[in-house]
Amino acid sequence: MGTRVRIPRGPQLLMLCGLAIALSSCSPASQPSSSSSPTASPTSTPAYATSVTSSGPVNPAAIPLGDGYVSTTPKVGYVDACITHFPSTGGAQVDGPLINTTSHIGDSLTKLAVEGSVSWPSARYAVSESNGSRIIVGNDLPIDHTTGVFPIATSDPAYAYDRNPNRIEPQTINWSLRLNPVAAASPSCTPGGAIGILNDGVVLFNALDGEGRDAGANEILDSCGEHPDMDDELHHHEVPSCLLDQAVGRSTLVGYALDGYGIYVERNKNGSLLTNTDLDACHGRISRVLWNGKATVIYHYDATLEYPYTVGCFHGTPINASS
Repeated sequence: MGTRVRIPRGPQLLMLCGLAIALSSCSPASQPSSSSSPTASPTSTPAYATSVTSSGPVNPAAIPLGDGYVSTTPKVGYVDACITHFPSTGGAQVDGPLINTTSHIGDSLTKLAVEGSVSWPSARYAVSESNGSRIIVGNDLPIDHTTGVFPIATSDPAYAYDRNPNRIEPQTINWSLRLNPVAAASPSCTPGGAIGILNDGVVLFNALDGEGRDAGANEILDSCGEHPDMDDELHHHEVPSCLLDQAVGRSTLVGYALDGYGIYVERNKNGSLLTNTDLDACHGRISRVLWNGKATVIYHYDATLEYPYTVGCFHGTPINASS
């Protein structure tokens, strides 16, 4: 995010704007197809995994706030961050209406969203396979939905909380990931930029905003959960509702992390998303999913409603997305 003046938080500032805009789902579109390849060998449970039992589904009206859950080692429910010092500017100016206490987020179904409906006809996103690699090319513009208007307009109710001054500009994505990724000797931290990409063609960042807080709670995003940073790079901090709503069945591949592992929307037998207690410190697990066109027992990351949302650390060895 760009540099902004930090306004002290306080209940009186939350009265600046009472309007809440319900998140709208995005228009569905066909996703890139995958071709068959040999079934990947299952990976063993990593040493840093925690064996736990699910405590039940997360209430979208009372999601635990992730502020402060930043670590320099893998920990369940934390972001293992490569950045160890965060400035006091770079995120939203004041607490938005989604935060109703210091420990919980309010009703995520009625979160305020940046206004606007901007189409991107030049958006490109393609996934292919070549010589044992998964090739991902695109320009970081959404292929199946519109975005809000950035910079955030002064007339937008979101401006009272988040004055994001950045624009959305095309980026160059040309990644070569392992088609069948393998676990690294030890997990690694997530950087401040891209940690992967979702199947809408927009890159994924970790769960932190520029100040090291829970970005999904503190920053005001558009109706498909995205916004540009100070380099004008559009990005998500989680798998947004417009993708979750399209993910049906027990498991759906919705993107790829930089270490080559898939990011899935996975549901239990009751149809609820998994929770942190179902996952290891990197926010993943081993289960049977559709991978490279075949049902495969393999490690993967899972989307959750609760922080850190997608990837807490890298289970495999990530590529350098900026190279």
